[in-house]
Amino acid sequence: MRIPFLDRAPRVALVRLAGLIAARPDPLSGGLNAAGVQALLDRAFSVKRIAAVMLVINSPGGSPVQSSLIARQIRRLAEEKKVPAIAVVEDAAASGGYWIACAADEIVADPASILGSIGVISAGFGFGEAMARLGVERRLRTAGEEKSFLDPFRPERAEDVARLEDLLAKLHEEFKSWVRERRGAKLKAPDDTLFTGRFWTGRDAVGLGLADALGDAESEAKRRFGEKVKIIRLGQRKRGFPWRLIPGAREGAEAVAHAVEERAAWARLGL
Repeated sequence: MRIPFLDRAPRVALVRLAGLIAARPDPLSGGLNAAGVQALLDRAFSVKRIAAVMLVINSPGGSPVQSSLIARQIRRLAEEKKVPAIAVVEDAAASGGYWIACAADEIVADPASILGSIGVISAGFGFGEAMARLGVERRLRTAGEEKSFLDPFRPERAEDVARLEDLLAKLHEEFKSWVRERRGAKLKAPDDTLFTGRFWTGRDAVGLGLADALGDAESEAKRRFGEKVKIIRLGQRKRGFPWRLIPGAREGAEAVAHAVEERAAWARLGL
């Protein structure tokens, strides 16, 4: 029988970070954002006699800002507490999910995991022709000539496309700089291979230097810290069914839109 105050077995906090990364979480399934994971990360890095924090990541990506904020939180805590952070990829750490994984000191992945997608994407729809066929007139007034940037109810303008491409290129540079900062000399392929938005299996990612080793969280914890390691499992708070949304069409529509967005993000990975 273990007596708690005499138990000196190494401790590893295992934190699950799963879902689409977005500023506003899905009211049904949740997701990841900086505000939502802050308390969880604080708790993980504050466990007494902690040997390491393992971040079990399962995300197709999402908001670059929220990805950056979460990654910076991880680095700040790891450095303040002097506790190593180890990312363990399950199905995917793609795009923003890989951004977060790079905050760890090491990245471990399953051979069949999906990693990478180091790029930035913007998607939308144009309804101009549909409105014309329906005989609907768009009435829009702005103060500021660029205020109606990429209005989906008007024909696409060349200057809007150029502005968007410039914005995406700058965000891509931020992403690439972060990967270089964190992975550095570990990267084993040129930029025109790694930073095209392509993604790879875990086994290939190790060969490219995007990950360090193959494995899973529990076996990796035992390999590093021994069979008697104590794994403290922490996860995002599960959300119950939000009955309060039933009367609200707006909230319900937002939940459906978020679910479609998340499904599309996973589908881009073939998952």
